[in-house]
Amino acid sequence: MIGLFSYLVFFLAQASIFAIVCLGLNLQWGYTGLFNIGVAGFFLVGAYTFAILCGPEYLMHLGGFDLPFLVGLVGALVASGIVAFVVGIPTLRLREDYLAIVTIGIATTLQLVALNAQELTGGSQGAASIPRPLPGLFDTVIGRNLLMLALVLVVMGLVYAGLEAMVRSPWGRVLKAIREDETAASSLGKNAFGYRLQAFVIGSSIMGLGGALYASFIGFVSPQDFQPILTFQIWTMLIVGGSGNNKGALQVKGGAAQVILIGLVLMVTLVFRPRGLIGEEAAVSSGAVLDSGTLETGKTG
Repeated sequence: MIGLFSYLVFFLAQASIFAIVCLGLNLQWGYTGLFNIGVAGFFLVGAYTFAILCGPEYLMHLGGFDLPFLVGLVGALVASGIVAFVVGIPTLRLREDYLAIVTIGIATTLQLVALNAQELTGGSQGAASIPRPLPGLFDTVIGRNLLMLALVLVVMGLVYAGLEAMVRSPWGRVLKAIREDETAASSLGKNAFGYRLQAFVIGSSIMGLGGALYASFIGFVSPQDFQPILTFQIWTMLIVGGSGNNKGALQVKGGAAQVILIGLVLMVTLVFRPRGLIGEEAAVSSGAVLDSGTLETGKTG
């Protein structure tokens, strides 16, 4: 019974980490229409940044800064945002499948860098002994996992609340307008590229935050942890839950069986619930969404 409870805690902690990543993807795809297939790449950047900033001194690669846990989280968030900004400037003018091809290529490139830049990441050996918060507070594995679960749930709640406030603001309404009809939004004086870049950077930063939590929770990362299957698992979570709704993005990751069932679940969902289990909330008419007065309040300058 104790073993089952311990597994459940471990499962919920990992599921909540992936739900945080899914929230970042929902901002990009569900609210802005950005077809990002490079989720694993930004997750990787966050994980390795946290390992370098907070991990012990490594013999073969960069590390040993031994910074506080919160500093590591912020560092991972910032590093992922910087990478997204650099990537987004030349790529976000692309559309749909072209953007998808570029982003999956970037994720693959980042994984190859992690694999070959041994002095930076440890190469194929990865980074080990990544610390958790308050390591001396609990002596048992289940106690440490419960602490991590509580922390992840707090972070997930903060991310959810922050995104809800953002997407329900005038800024969020502009994102939806751009998603539905970018030409119409641009005709009302909105810088569509600027808004797309903002959503891409914020969403990717959240993915990096999830990567940092994952690195701390597991205690070890290697390039093999960031295969393309990770991206498709996150996408499946979003599609099954329902894009365009942050409640739908908070879906659990179904363990090892998900790798087998991922195609079946996705197919059945698309056939019977094309808007997902929890689809986007009913909105006012497109004319109201694109009302110049409403959009004008969301203008960032």
